[in-house]
Amino acid sequence: MLISFLRTASFRNIDDKETETGYKDVFLVGENGQGKTNFLEALYFCAYASSFRTARDTEIARNGEKEFSAEVKIKNSLNDSILIKYEKGKKNIFINGKKAEDRKELLSIAPTIVFCHEDMEFINGSPERRRWFFDQTLSLYDPVYLEDLRRYRHVLKTRNTVLKDYCNNNLSGNVHQILDALDPQYEVYGQKLMEKREKSVKQFSDIFCSLYEEVSGITGITVQYNQSWKKGKDINSILKDKRASDMECGISLSGPHRDRYIFAHNDADFTVKASTGQKRLLALLLRAAQSRSFSQMTGLNPILLLDDVLLEMDGEKRRKFLSVMPLYDQAFYTFLPDEPFQRYQKKDTLVYNVKGGKFLK
Repeated sequence: MLISFLRTASFRNIDDKETETGYKDVFLVGENGQGKTNFLEALYFCAYASSFRTARDTEIARNGEKEFSAEVKIKNSLNDSILIKYEKGKKNIFINGKKAEDRKELLSIAPTIVFCHEDMEFINGSPERRRWFFDQTLSLYDPVYLEDLRRYRHVLKTRNTVLKDYCNNNLSGNVHQILDALDPQYEVYGQKLMEKREKSVKQFSDIFCSLYEEVSGITGITVQYNQSWKKGKDINSILKDKRASDMECGISLSGPHRDRYIFAHNDADFTVKASTGQKRLLALLLRAAQSRSFSQMTGLNPILLLDDVLLEMDGEKRRKFLSVMPLYDQAFYTFLPDEPFQRYQKKDTLVYNVKGGKFLK
């Protein structure tokens, strides 16, 4: 599986034309602000119909423009094509020329994993960002998990609306009767999420621990999964016990949306005392473990997007990281001009010089 070309229109500062990419390794070399990361963002946008840099699609359009598009052609058994257009405030996805009803259809076509600066949010950010990462990891190889996650979020949204309306005295009807009707679904979908999260985190932790030890020399780093609904306890009883607090606060205070993931060392939170360098390495190897986990579960290799990941690593750390690089079908790297990117070139590596949104071989 290779992305053979990228074509964009009004996508940030990228030149509006078709750019060839049909090589296993593609290097984008240029100064900051020239369009290297924008190029990776366009590839990611085609894989997920979303950006890894912003939640607002309107920010992607070139200055002065309100619409944009990105298109890729993929060398695989079906020679798939993906085109995503943002027009009149709406995003439309086309797969092989036909409009897709759901962006989850993209996941099986071009599984893509990005290594970027924003990954530090999984280390220093909110528990929600860590949950997002592990939910993405599971969704890449388990579409049923993604469906259960959507159903859970739908029930949660409805439940929270009921609780908020009750607090604001806007509820018509008996709040207890409404919650009694919602909670069985809330429990069922929540239980499914917790069971799969618990199983997947054990496998992920084994992969991650091994990678971190090999690159850093620090042993015993694990990923721990702490459930909001404690394992072994009756969930219905938990919901009954917490209902009064939920009603008082106007929000659901327990459930998988409040689960936590912890990077632990000797049963203590490793991120509390970890140095900045150790945290950067945690973020980097999270993505490497995500890639390995995907390959282990599917037998397939992803496309990798690596945005300046080697920039802040010393020579020894770079060597060790490259030695544990996950298997991939295709990889895109960004480099500054003064970086020794020639060391990592292979005979068939495609190298682009990037300046002002233009990509020159």
